[in-house]
Amino acid sequence: MHEDTAAVGEATGTDWGWARADDWQPPSELDTGVPHTARMYDYYLGGKDNFEADRKAAQAAIAAYPALPLLARTNRRFLGDAVEFAAGRGIRQFVDIGTGIPAVGSTSEVAQRVAPDARVVYVDNDPIVATHARALLAGHPAGHTSVIEADLRDPAEILDHPGLRAAVDLSEPVALMLVAVLHFIRDEDGAQQIVRTLRDALAPGSALILSHGSPDFASRESAAEGTRIYRSASAPLVLRPRADVEPFFGDFEFAGPGLVQLPLWRPTSGHVPTTELPEGWQDVSAYAGVAFKK
Repeated sequence: MHEDTAAVGEATGTDWGWARADDWQPPSELDTGVPHTARMYDYYLGGKDNFEADRKAAQAAIAAYPALPLLARTNRRFLGDAVEFAAGRGIRQFVDIGTGIPAVGSTSEVAQRVAPDARVVYVDNDPIVATHARALLAGHPAGHTSVIEADLRDPAEILDHPGLRAAVDLSEPVALMLVAVLHFIRDEDGAQQIVRTLRDALAPGSALILSHGSPDFASRESAAEGTRIYRSASAPLVLRPRADVEPFFGDFEFAGPGLVQLPLWRPTSGHVPTTELPEGWQDVSAYAGVAFKK
């Protein structure tokens, strides 16, 4: 695993000039023959940053669960709405873990549109993701956005990473983003403990922004086939029912509509009732929520 941080632009006197986007090259040992969850997600969104193995696995997953592209787009909208909401509440620090291939409506794009001084740290364990994130950073002001390569399964590594420590003051509110990533962490890998460790490191006023795949809205056959397909990918797919997703929030207080089916999340309580979802959206099998630390 590479430990690498990049900030773009000239040195600013805040230790953000010590690594630049053009300093980094992808490792030659990168295996593109194994489907990667981030690149499969890029395919669902219509992106081009994927390889043949990713496309084949993604196409098989879509055949089993045709709502996958809609789920990906809806999840992207949730990310933007939630980031805008948190920034509107005064949060100026964002840690996006499992960021995936950067796309339009990324965390930094949305956060810095609302608050130009917002600081964003992207965290992912895929070097290709890091490459594209660094390219994205080329258009951002120095010192506002950085990328570290680390694994969610080692939360202490993330919290202690010098790149994160250089960018984020954990004594101030932070928006911790776990968007469409926890369903790639198995229970036996300590999923609940991982999130608890991250939550405990946050200051009061911090937010947890989370979405998670679930079997609650898909057919049993689709859920089983999707789980089977991801066994050959870089991480297994662990779909969880609502009762197993809600504990990730601990004692944080939900905002807006609470923990709801992904298309229904809105920054206010006036969300659309399930019966009013457009045709096909009822099959978007995931939950989403934003909650704040007291």
